[in-house]
Amino acid sequence: MPHVIDYIELAVDDLEQSKTFYAKALGWAFNDYGPDYAGIQDPRTGGEFGGLSPQPGASRGESILALIRTDDADAALASVLDAGGRVVVAMHDYPGGRRFTFADPSGNVLGVYEPAE
Repeated sequence: MPHVIDYIELAVDDLEQSKTFYAKALGWAFNDYGPDYAGIQDPRTGGEFGGLSPQPGASRGESILALIRTDDADAALASVLDAGGRVVVAMHDYPGGRRFTFADPSGNVLGVYEPAE
């Protein structure tokens, strides 16, 4: 049986700042586990699909890119910018749709894509 990515953890400089950013930028909600971890709630299952882990000053890897699916890439881009995100790769078309990448306040780089469907 093939394996699939099931959970992603993001190292962040400031847990509360990061929760505020992702709630505003992507509509994420969190399960708090004290000052050292916040699970990212999965609205589809009621479980979690990832977490935020405070690791101030930790180096951020650039070889892994988590992608977030959206039905409206323009609205997602506006939300990310409004929340204080920084665009790393501008919105562009690709064979499967449109996408952009951004950095959060801790420097984690994520992508947002809108499928062409």
